[in-house]
Amino acid sequence: MASRARSPWVGPRPTGLLLSVVMLAGVAGCVGEEDSTASTTERAAETSPTPTNSTPPTDTSSTPPAPTSDGLWGVVEVIDGDTIDVVRDGETMRVRMIGINAPERDECFYDEATSGLRALVPANGVRLVTDTTDLDRFGRLLRFVETADGVDLGGLLVESGLARSNHYPPDTSRNARYDELQQAAIDEQAGLWAAGACGGGAPTGEVQIGIELQYDAPGDDNDNLSEEWVRFTNEGPAAVDLSGWQVADESSSHRYRIDDLVLEPGAAFVLFTGCGTDSSGERYWCNTDSAVWNNSGDTVFLNDEAGNLVTSYTYRGE
Repeated sequence: MASRARSPWVGPRPTGLLLSVVMLAGVAGCVGEEDSTASTTERAAETSPTPTNSTPPTDTSSTPPAPTSDGLWGVVEVIDGDTIDVVRDGETMRVRMIGINAPERDECFYDEATSGLRALVPANGVRLVTDTTDLDRFGRLLRFVETADGVDLGGLLVESGLARSNHYPPDTSRNARYDELQQAAIDEQAGLWAAGACGGGAPTGEVQIGIELQYDAPGDDNDNLSEEWVRFTNEGPAAVDLSGWQVADESSSHRYRIDDLVLEPGAAFVLFTGCGTDSSGERYWCNTDSAVWNNSGDTVFLNDEAGNLVTSYTYRGE
């Protein structure tokens, strides 16, 4: 896809377009995942900014009074781990927190992320901080969300392992910090990064999967999906059954399920973004809407059947 605004580099810099990493199953967890282009059922009820009657409703038990000082907004409802409804001066708005991505409703750790954000929301309201973009295509405000004292709720979610750092240009001013918090959460196996966090049988033994990718296909990525690809290589000593495992990016929408595939030691398969005929060595995402891997930076997640993270690789465009 066409390059977007550049993001701070985190980790080793790639040589050209070929990136590789090998991670052990010991650093495991679960992956949720959008960005501001997500389309999820829990947000369908009210995706556009909608003014409300200035007269307070009869039942206000779930709606705190709108703060009238310091530019704070009252939080009406926590929709999920990165989306809230807020009210001020009789106007209700939906806010998509930027720089982070929490698990969606049908993904592991959705409940924990949603409850975690609900617990962080202060009773006296929140402050909304703009980065670059005002609204997404669903009419939601794109904002950092802070307490009256300037505590960044998105950063707390990432630090606790309840959300991931998500680079979605041009709103990336805090992602360098979020990347640091995420790496600390991974190192501490906090929240969704904990081994077996999603239940089921987390991979055991020396599972070593190498990842290589070409994220910037020649020409316009969206017109050349067959040359955008990821290669997964079994670099461990034993065969690995990948059936039911999932490949994902940082967004909420790009998910690929691996069917009926066992990788012998030294064997590999390539996952192409475009369409084609599957074989033991080649699989096709057939994502015809657009390229998957952002030129400006993204993360390849490989999750087991339960949703536990087996390995991942993050790159940041130059």
